[in-house]
Amino acid sequence: MRPSVVLLGFVLGSAAAITFGLLGVAVVFTWLQPEYPRLDSELPYLWWSLALFASLTAAAAASFYGLIRVAAWRRAAVAVLLLGIGAVGWYHWPR
Repeated sequence: MRPSVVLLGFVLGSAAAITFGLLGVAVVFTWLQPEYPRLDSELPYLWWSLALFASLTAAAAASFYGLIRVAAWRRAAVAVLLLGIGAVGWYHWPR
């Protein structure tokens, strides 16, 4: 197995774990929202982060699959993944 596939496996696993965690938090926050109105201000940011990491997970999965199958579009998929990682870093960078 090539080292790039292993690295993409780490990226895919990490992105999927973060997405799954954010989804769990979103479900709990949505469930508790009627009892705790202060969660209203957190939900839009949480949903946006969930969408961002779900997109990153999809890009990582496509890149991983493309590298494993040696598809013709694998370089484009990796480029989209790198742009996605940059977008996540830019959006979540502390201000």
